[in-house]
Formats: sequence, C-alpha cells, structure tokens
Amino acid sequence: MEITKSPTIGSFVANDYRTAAVFQKYGIDFCCKGGKTIDEVCEKKKINTGQLMNELDEITRQPDNQVTDFQSWPADLLADYIEKKHHRYIEQVTPSLKQFLEKLCKVHGSNHPELFEINKEFNASAGELAAHMKKEELILFPYVRNMVAAKNSNQQPAKPVFGIVQNPIQMMMQEHDTEGERFRKIAELSNNYDPPADACTTYRVAFSSLKEFENDLHLHIHLENNILFPAAIEMEKEFS
Repeated sequence: MEITKSPTIGSFVANDYRTAAVFQKYGIDFCCKGGKTIDEVCEKKKINTGQLMNELDEITRQPDNQVTDFQSWPADLLADYIEKKHHRYIEQVTPSLKQFLEKLCKVHGSNHPELFEINKEFNASAGELAAHMKKEELILFPYVRNMVAAKNSNQQPAKPVFGIVQNPIQMMMQEHDTEGERFRKIAELSNNYDPPADACTTYRVAFSSLKEFENDLHLHIHLENNILFPAAIEMEKEFS
C-alpha cells in the first residue's frame, strides 16, 4: 500500500489492520478517533511524523497473506461478522471478568484500592455495551441487511423509523467514544494492565483478560466506525 500523510488514521487501519500496532505503540486511537489525519495526531502528540510514516511503510510492505480485507466485504456480511464474533465475545467473556474483578476487590482491595475503580468502570462498561449491542442487532444491522437485499434486487428499502441511517450511527459512535474513554481510564488505573509484584494468578489472569477485552473492543469499534458505518451511509445515498 502506498503511504501518504493525507488519509485518516481509520483509513490506514481499514486498508491494512497491521498498521493498528504502530498506532497503538504511539498511543494513537485508531478506532474512536480514526477520523483524524497523520499530521493532526503527530502535531498534537509531538510525534516525529517521518519516523511514524517510515514504520507504517515498513509494516505494509511485509507479505500480507494473513491480512483480512474487511473493506471488500459486503456490508451485510460485515454486520454478521461483527455480531457473531465481537458481540458474542463480549457476551461470553463479561461474566467471568466480573467474577475475577469482584474477587480481586475482596482479596487485594485493601492494598490496591484502584481495583474498586477498575471494577466500577468495567461493570458500567458491561451494562452500556449490552444495551449498545442490542440496539445494533435490533435496529441498525437489520436496516443494513435490508439495504443490501434491496440493492441486490434493484428495489427500494423500506423507510426506517429512525429517518436516515446517519441518526443511529451518530448515536453508536458517541457510545463508542464513551467506551473508548472508559477503557483508557481502566488502562491507566491498571498501569496498562501490568499486575503488581504481589499479584496472584487470578490477578494476572484478570488483567490479561481485560487487555484482551480492550484489544477486541478496539477492532470491533474500528470495523464499525471506519468501514461498516461509512459503507451504510454511502449505500443509503445511492437509493436517494
């Protein structure tokens, strides 16, 4: 992929997800803040633009046989993938993480009071994400699938109750921003998921699971903010 400085962070990662590792290294948010350009983030974070561009260029020049081109997927297939992989992951992992964090608060909370705040933030996130995913599964994703079906059959999709697709998308993106900020706080409280010297096995497993949860959420939000949502907006414009 030819690298230039003008595309957004999100478009870099959409073209090649391996670039996400470079952005994460520099603390650049590629999912919730994916609309910013390289120049903007480098200026704000005082990052050497040339060095960052060289690292992006280097990673994209490596063989990409294992890179999934999500941008080439039909919108309905991508919605299915997000629901079955990322939504299901959150549903499966959340109960055990809640148990781990609750146990840590009881056993280690006196020496590590930050655990209570981490537990509070994660429980808030779990509740918000559950409601967020249901809105996508019951409102937004069905409309995306309807648009694809209508396009394939040269018909007009039924008018949604929410007016235009930009309306629920804007709400979803605002909620993504909230969760992004929440996990930045959890990462800070946990010293970037680095357990203390007196951490037991449960402590280490919990922090490792939290980090994995955040990484999965970043990819989840990226696929929606930077690929699925723009595709849905463009597809709706084609009908009008």
